[in-house]
Amino acid sequence: MILSRYERMIAKRYLLPGKGEGFIFLVAGISLAAVMLGVAALIIVMSVMNGFRAELFEKIVGLNGHAVVQGYGGRLPDWQSVLKQARATPGVTSATPMIEQPLLATFNGRVEAVLVRGMTVPDIRANKTLKGKVLAGSLDNLVANAGKIGIGSRLAENLGIQLGDSLTIINPAGRSTPFGTVPRQVAYQVSAIFEVGIYDYDKAMVVMPVEDAQTLLLLGDVVSMIEVETVDPDKVGQILEPLAGKVAGRAAITDWRQMNASLFEALAVERVAMFVVLSIIVLVAVFNILSSLIMLVRAKTRDIAILRTMGASRVGLVKIFMTVGVTIGTLGMVAGMVLGFTFLFFRQSLVNAIQFVTGQNLWDPSIRFLTELPSQPDPVEITVICIMALVFSFLATLYPAFKAANTDPVQVLRYE
Repeated sequence: MILSRYERMIAKRYLLPGKGEGFIFLVAGISLAAVMLGVAALIIVMSVMNGFRAELFEKIVGLNGHAVVQGYGGRLPDWQSVLKQARATPGVTSATPMIEQPLLATFNGRVEAVLVRGMTVPDIRANKTLKGKVLAGSLDNLVANAGKIGIGSRLAENLGIQLGDSLTIINPAGRSTPFGTVPRQVAYQVSAIFEVGIYDYDKAMVVMPVEDAQTLLLLGDVVSMIEVETVDPDKVGQILEPLAGKVAGRAAITDWRQMNASLFEALAVERVAMFVVLSIIVLVAVFNILSSLIMLVRAKTRDIAILRTMGASRVGLVKIFMTVGVTIGTLGMVAGMVLGFTFLFFRQSLVNAIQFVTGQNLWDPSIRFLTELPSQPDPVEITVICIMALVFSFLATLYPAFKAANTDPVQVLRYE
């Protein structure tokens, strides 16, 4: 929208407070602030929701793979042949034998439920989720048949265990004796303490070489599942369809969507709901622009009539008031972007500061899965939010602008 020199001058004057127009300027300022807060809220919430999904996907799928080929009854006897078939499937990037079993662990009289995961030593050291998350010790210390394990940080905290201590893991399905089944208890030295960042894993995960897990669970040369990663997690079902036919009757294939269906579906629904609700906030903020422009038109009726008598066109007046409204919306949008990105940059510090001042735990990892507030701004979403704010602001200017353009100078100036 190209404005002439006089149109720019008048629009600029209408944007600034005039004598006796402080209330109109106040309403315009409130309109700008409302748009700013609405845009900032949308950017913050959508970025945090994206961060939630990305962090959960990265860490959950990083530990569980895109899919698992799980043997019936938790046993996959011919796992070597299944492993070869999985690795030969087009689109599969890696296939890893694994044992996973919920058990009990005890230390100094304290007992906790744990999830024992047996992996090959190279896979433990190369795991992207565990790598770089070690708080104490080293994953390089985990070697086959050495009696060493790695545990989650919350589990270590709950048991009061430190690096180098011995943790006893109890397998209820022990050996049969004339007096009944005797639970199997094996002590392992804690050689690494890691923090994945997902509370449920950090409070229960125990990682050990697959050979040690086979000995603990009395499995022999058997694993419980094969973890599979593919080139595209969103097409994992199509990629593994040929493998599903080959292992039918021996094992079942479960992908990441089935394993975490309720969690990711809830996030998707909440994401859409939050976008709709916060978009209404922006819409309400834009109504403030509408009201401020209507007040401005009412206050400037005499000026508009004089401009019309001096030759100002209807189109020119429409452009002037549209420029005023869109400028308020644009300034609010820009301020909202700055506020939103500032909050996202200092998000964890702000949460910690509020927790310190109020004494309330606003971010409980046991409830929110993750140990820190995540964030992942999406440029496409932010662009949509900004365009939406501008479109709403533009639509809000239409009625006041055309109302001003249709002012009849004869009627207004009749008694002047």
